[in-house]
Amino acid sequence: MNSNAHAAGKSKSVTIIGLGPMGQAMAGVYLERGYKVTVWNRTTSKADELVLRGAVKAFTIKEALDANDLAILSLTDYDVMHAILEPASEYLTSKVLVNLSSDTPQKVRKAANWLTDRGASMITGGVQVPPSGIGKPDSYTYYSGPKEVFEAHQKDLEVLTGTDYRGEDPGLAMLYYQLQMDIFWTSMLGYLHAFAVASANGITAEQFLPYASATLSSLPTFVKFYTPRLDAGKHPGDVDRLAMGVASVEHVVHTTEDAGIDIALPSAVLDIFKRGVEKGHAGDSFTSLIEIFMKSSDVRS
Repeated sequence: MNSNAHAAGKSKSVTIIGLGPMGQAMAGVYLERGYKVTVWNRTTSKADELVLRGAVKAFTIKEALDANDLAILSLTDYDVMHAILEPASEYLTSKVLVNLSSDTPQKVRKAANWLTDRGASMITGGVQVPPSGIGKPDSYTYYSGPKEVFEAHQKDLEVLTGTDYRGEDPGLAMLYYQLQMDIFWTSMLGYLHAFAVASANGITAEQFLPYASATLSSLPTFVKFYTPRLDAGKHPGDVDRLAMGVASVEHVVHTTEDAGIDIALPSAVLDIFKRGVEKGHAGDSFTSLIEIFMKSSDVRS
């Protein structure tokens, strides 16, 4: 591969495969930074606006791969990657593919092995911002994969966002990404459900904003407090007790029901709390529920 030549500043080019909102944003930022950008998308018309800005449209995946040693993939998932690249696998030799598509860590590891078998290298990325955050200095992306390959192209990747390299295991970046998505979607769904109850009681989103923000802003303090206890596997009931948590969540369920709002979300939380009590954790902290989460045999059908 020509990564050493690039590192010496002899080339400044990249291929973008996949032109959804994220791919469009990435291609645009590279163009702004003076890169020669080749773009490819199954729906070729998605490249037209970028071509007007100076990008080169590849009409086949072979053209896209041939244009540069470095290709960045922004696709729906890894199944799409395979569908696109398998017919062109003979052109993957010596290529570096930075896959910023979302999927499971296990599928990422399999894809990395598949590409290695075809003479290519894969760096996995988990982008932590929406398309509007691409090119912003305070944005960041998790990366993992061969360290030497990552370091050879780190400057290219820093055009998009800051980089947080997690390690050689190609699945690590995706694991960290999915962990953040677990927190994000659960938290945002909680906010959305709370607003539904607020709205049913005549409270507007604007009126609710400072109170929702205050609660969400307090979470890092709780996370920091419980972190050493979780690492130690200790769940003393000196600060909170699961039995009191059950009562609290029951009140949320009843308040939701009284407002005529769907109770599925708080009921699911209540079920988890009750399972913890059934396992003998009534006097322990709510963090003892980690044992419920980690024992898949306890999951109810």
